[in-house]
Amino acid sequence: MAHSGTDSKTKTKQDEPVLIGKAGDSLREAFGKALVKYADEFPEMVVLDADIAGGTGTHHFQEARPDRFFQFGIAEQNMMATAGGMAGVGLLPVVTTFAVFCLRAIEQARLSIAYSERNVKIVASHPGLDVGPDGGSAQALEDLAAYRAIPTMTVISPCDPLEVELATRAILAFDGPVYMRSGRSPARRILDESYEFEIGKGRILRDGSDVTLIGCGVETARALDAAEILEGEGVSARVVNMSTIKPIDHELVKRCAEETGAIVTAEDHNVYGGLGSAVAEAVAQHAPCPMELVGVQDVFGESGDPEELAEHYGLTGPHIAEAARKVIRRK
Repeated sequence: MAHSGTDSKTKTKQDEPVLIGKAGDSLREAFGKALVKYADEFPEMVVLDADIAGGTGTHHFQEARPDRFFQFGIAEQNMMATAGGMAGVGLLPVVTTFAVFCLRAIEQARLSIAYSERNVKIVASHPGLDVGPDGGSAQALEDLAAYRAIPTMTVISPCDPLEVELATRAILAFDGPVYMRSGRSPARRILDESYEFEIGKGRILRDGSDVTLIGCGVETARALDAAEILEGEGVSARVVNMSTIKPIDHELVKRCAEETGAIVTAEDHNVYGGLGSAVAEAVAQHAPCPMELVGVQDVFGESGDPEELAEHYGLTGPHIAEAARKVIRRK
C-alpha cells in the first residue's frame, strides 16, 4: 500500500502548500515538540522517519536537529532493522511512522528490536479510526494487539497532548523496546499540569462507586463524557485512564473490580487483543466481575470523518454509557 498523500500536504484557498501536521492540538504535534524539548537531555537520541514527518509531527525535530534525523523513504522494514542496529552501538532510535505501517514492519520490529531487547522506541501516528478519510486499509485497528503479543515490548496509548509529552520523556528514559501510539486529529485536553505519568500505572481521573470506565487514547475523553451522562441518571461512574496497555496495572484493575463490581473498557481498536483483553485478563486473574468491551467489533473500518466513524462504530460517550447500564444490570 502506498502512503496517502492526503496527510502530508494539502492546499489552502490560496493554493499554498501547508503541512497539516503543523495545525491543531493533536497528539502527534505534542510528540514532535516533545522530541525537540528533550533533545539535549537525551543526546544519544536519533529520529528515524519514513517520508511522513509532516504527518507524524517529527518535522519539528527534523527542522531543529537535522544532524540527528534520518530519512528512510517508504522503507519501514529497513527502518526498523536499522533502528535495532543503531541501538546496538549505543544510540537511542525513535522510529516514527503511521500505525498501519508499523504492522507492515512487524517482523523486523519483532526480530531486530524486541528479540534482542534493543532500546528502540516505535511511535505510531494515525492509529484506529483516527485516520478517517484514508479508509479501512489505512486504519490500524490491530496494532495494540499485535505489538502487545511481542515479548519484551511495552505498549502505551496516551490520552491527551500533556500525557504524550510526559510519556515521550518516560519512554526515552526507559531501557527497553516500546510501542507508543500518538494521534492524527486535534485532541481534547483532559489532564492538568499536576498529572504524573508513570509507565505501567493507570490513573483514576474521576471517582465513582457503581461502575468503572477504563479508557486509553482518545477514548479516555469519551469515557469522561459517559460518566457525565450517567451522573445525570444517578449512576456513579469511576473513570480510569489506562495509558499503559502492557504491562497492565493489575493492582488498579483489581481495586476497581472489587470496589465497583463492574468494568467497561473503551478503545479505538478492535475489541480483540487490546485494552479490553488486557483488562479482562487481569480481572479474570484477580477479581472476576461483569465486563463490557467498547471498541470496533472485529470489522474493518471505512472512510469518513473520525468523529462520524466513532459514532458509527459505537465508540462515543453515549455508547460507553449504554455499555455501563448493561454491565450494571449484570452485577
